[in-house]
Amino acid sequence: MHAGQLEITVGLVEGLIREQFPEWREVAIRAVPSHGTVNALFRIECGSGPSPGRHLVARFPLQPGDPARVRQELEDEAAAARRLHAISPYPTPLPITLGSPGDGYPLPWAVYTWLDGTTAYDADVAGSVDFAEDLARFVLALRAEPTEGRVFTGSWRGGVLASQDESVAHGLARSRDLIDVEGLARLWAVLRETPRTSPDTWTHRDLMPGNLLATDGRLAGVIDVGTFTVSDPAMDLQPAWNLLDPVAREAFRTTVGSNDAEWRRGMGWALAQAIGCLWYYVETNPVMSRTAHRTLSALLATNTNSIPGRSGASRTSSTTKPSSDT
Repeated sequence: MHAGQLEITVGLVEGLIREQFPEWREVAIRAVPSHGTVNALFRIECGSGPSPGRHLVARFPLQPGDPARVRQELEDEAAAARRLHAISPYPTPLPITLGSPGDGYPLPWAVYTWLDGTTAYDADVAGSVDFAEDLARFVLALRAEPTEGRVFTGSWRGGVLASQDESVAHGLARSRDLIDVEGLARLWAVLRETPRTSPDTWTHRDLMPGNLLATDGRLAGVIDVGTFTVSDPAMDLQPAWNLLDPVAREAFRTTVGSNDAEWRRGMGWALAQAIGCLWYYVETNPVMSRTAHRTLSALLATNTNSIPGRSGASRTSSTTKPSSDT
């Protein structure tokens, strides 16, 4: 998927684990099929040792980097994962330990607890109101956690929409044969101007279908938690377009209580992420590219003139919970 991507095999992982964690010398290791773009995943099936009966997952960064910088990133991710686990009403992975560079692999790597469930890519939950409401409760729980004065300072998505202008323009230019880029450009021109008065809240920031687990049609867990930080609360509205159908989307919005401005920003963040993924992964990760196409198609289906809060369109507050946006 990426230039210079590291090659990671089950044999390599077994060797690293035997060398660095001899207590897991006899456990079974198997590759986990994943449409993720950041880590290769390997399940550690512990039947004995320090975590008897507890399955774990080893996460190996796919892209080359400076080992010291990568280790700091993994330590930061682990701290974020512990905070998220403490406030989430649904299961999230907990960090167990960090591995070191070794024979055949040049970077640190991480071990987390394994969560059972079927990813939303494969579960039939796009039209599930129950799943949508579960997901909304997860988002609300994060928003309710005090930020203690923290604000978004990163360069990734999460600050103001206009910061994504260059990235969106690049994605549109690369996607001309893939989707209606003229329509998306017009939509972006509207969404990027949405005012923001609400403060930052805690957000997952990457609620893609592959990071949502389902069991019996309900939310069973949220994974890939390294992006958890404070940012625009609208960042976590992305499943409304990357996963949910119109009926479940409305249930999600009603439960979250998004007002018009927040909802438009959510559309903007969903567009900014998807237009970057559509062309980049079209050959190397077709599932990710198809998800981006689904997201953008759902956004295009929203007539620009009927976007809530534009051209006289509005959403009455009587059906939604109050939001901090004004």
